[in-house]
Amino acid sequence: MRTAVMRTAVMRTAVMRTAKHRPLFRARTFAGAALAGLSLLIGVAPSPAAASPSEASAVASAGCTAAPTQQPGTSVLHTLSSGGRERTYQLRIPAGYSADQEWPVVLAYHGRGSTGPDVEKYSGLNSLPAIVAYPNGVIGTGDGNRQAWQGAPYAAAGVDDVAFTRDLVDALEASWCVDSGRVYATGKSNGGGFTALLACRLADRITAVAPVAAAFYPATGANCTPSRPVPVIDFHGTSDSTIPYRGDADRGLPAIPTWVDGWAGRNGCTTKQASARIEPDITFTGWTDCTSGADVRHVAVTGGGHTWPGADSDSGGGATTRTIEAHEVLWEFFAGRRI
Repeated sequence: MRTAVMRTAVMRTAVMRTAKHRPLFRARTFAGAALAGLSLLIGVAPSPAAASPSEASAVASAGCTAAPTQQPGTSVLHTLSSGGRERTYQLRIPAGYSADQEWPVVLAYHGRGSTGPDVEKYSGLNSLPAIVAYPNGVIGTGDGNRQAWQGAPYAAAGVDDVAFTRDLVDALEASWCVDSGRVYATGKSNGGGFTALLACRLADRITAVAPVAAAFYPATGANCTPSRPVPVIDFHGTSDSTIPYRGDADRGLPAIPTWVDGWAGRNGCTTKQASARIEPDITFTGWTDCTSGADVRHVAVTGGGHTWPGADSDSGGGATTRTIEAHEVLWEFFAGRRI
């Protein structure tokens, strides 16, 4: 395929529409076409499981009859009792929220030593037409009082963050009008690795995941037998010195392409598409013909560091690409998928 044709495809205006939502994405990025137009770029056929939300029935939660406890358009810190601990999460309710329609949920997990509000600041996720929750981890082991997530060797002993996530989803569904079939998870570094653990153990509640610069420690995939295939889109910088793209055997970290290949195998994907360099620093790889349409994507950022692509503020060490914005690309992947 000629470069000019590819570049034209990926630079189309990215517009995400649902029945009651405004166009979301800016014309200056290629994010929308990068996923929706992936079939043109590397021959990825549309997933049979990726019908638009308007084509499938929403699964309304009990909160659709509850009075709002937070003003739409605001972000507020909440507490939740889980596993005998008081846990916290930052909650963003979209400005257009109303209880007469069901809303998707995005759960966004911070990296080690970071916080939910940090992710909220740099990720751009608040611009999505979704309820977004930014949970806070529990202080783990090692140097400093740094919050962490289950599955990492430095996570706090005895803390069940998978159960906390289930409790959090339950709380959101009880208080807000949530489409229970559209609950997605993303996260960076330790938080990105934790989304893999969620895909393994909470596939009945988590629709799809998007790890970013993820630390896939062995415990995040141990005895991984999801109750259903979980679609994945993974982002990673090739020059990440914190979680190396080529892996780190001393810490049990796999090479990122190996991890993504493994997840595609778990999802029963039978076709691996040829990688396509869409921009000088962006390469897409896709796996299709997967069980239940649970496709897998990998976005490699050439020269990218331990950062969130398109971050609005500091998100980690190394270079941050401005070619794409991760929140736009992951939303194009998430938006049409449901349990």
